[in-house]
Amino acid sequence: MSGGPLRGVRILDLTRLLPGPVATLQLADMGADVIKIEDHAAGDYARILGDGPHGVSVFYRSVNRNKRGLRLDLKRRQGVEVFLRLARTADVVVESFRPGVSDKLGIGYEVLRALNPKIVYCAITGYGQSGPLAMAAGHDLNYIGLAGVLDQIGVDGGQPAIPNLQMGDLLGGAMTAVMGILAALFDAQRSGQGRMIDVAMSEAVLAHNFFPFFALQTEGVVPQRGADLLSGGDAGYGVYATADGRYMAVAPLEKKFWDVFCDALGRPEWKARHAARGAAAAAMRGELEQVFVSRPQADWRALFDGVDCCVTPVLTVAEALEHPQFVARGMTVEADGVTQYAPPMKLSGWVFAVERSAPSAGEHGEEILREAGFSRGEIQFLQQASII
Repeated sequence: MSGGPLRGVRILDLTRLLPGPVATLQLADMGADVIKIEDHAAGDYARILGDGPHGVSVFYRSVNRNKRGLRLDLKRRQGVEVFLRLARTADVVVESFRPGVSDKLGIGYEVLRALNPKIVYCAITGYGQSGPLAMAAGHDLNYIGLAGVLDQIGVDGGQPAIPNLQMGDLLGGAMTAVMGILAALFDAQRSGQGRMIDVAMSEAVLAHNFFPFFALQTEGVVPQRGADLLSGGDAGYGVYATADGRYMAVAPLEKKFWDVFCDALGRPEWKARHAARGAAAAAMRGELEQVFVSRPQADWRALFDGVDCCVTPVLTVAEALEHPQFVARGMTVEADGVTQYAPPMKLSGWVFAVERSAPSAGEHGEEILREAGFSRGEIQFLQQASII
């Protein structure tokens, strides 16, 4: 990795599955030394969620690359002592326990801050460290449901549609955590003081549910599912079926794009119907449905290719990976026997690379402890006692 902006930053990662590992993946890809710490029991069971080479899932391989692995039994005093010794020189700790678990283990923020005032401690949970639901279990569906997001997803007259993009886990548990960690790291460099970062996945999606929130304040009511401006209320922003059962994403919202769109379809008389609302919008949508269903997607792709009016095909994931735009931008890499996404940002002076495959449980234990100043004898004792 050339010029990784986070080189020299050490992160102790106690998370598993999706939200925390994706957060630390972003940091590891940018050069941070992420030490993935797992217990001696199940560890991160993302390894067995799906197929992959040698019985290790594509999921686990893809979200744990560029990390090092350490096994550590935090339910035993010696394991806690090892962790505290590592934390003395670490920059960041990331965990996703239920509130209070890290304190019971003896590795909570107050303990770590006393050892290392600059440490940044990020706790990722569904509902945060406080409040009536703090101790409740949950999944992505629960978080977006409680936050009023799920209620808005779907078509008019239909039930809420479950998205296959985990918004709570990724927008909340991953990217919000990364934002908080980077801000706290920046401040710690200036002030010498770290921070506790309390990330609640449900709050992250709530705080980004903008348009229903705006409507509630300005109109006193949230539009019904599928009736908001961007979910069905404007015919110039929607998904239209084609003759072969595929779809086109049609979004010429602005007048300048709508005019170009109408000209491309050979319907200049439609220009005056821009931004129609209510029954007029429904009528316009019906006419557009008839037009798009008359030809297969390939014909529409050919027609709108190079026409600048915000009309694109709805692709499958396989087709998206082969699209010239994503290919040109290098959005996939081949590593660890599988195809993986590359980081979704480019930084000058930084050449991304997968330098480490996702670690097996405890793969780098000896190496990590030697770097932390543990003697050969100490390491051997910890191995024999199954602490590491």
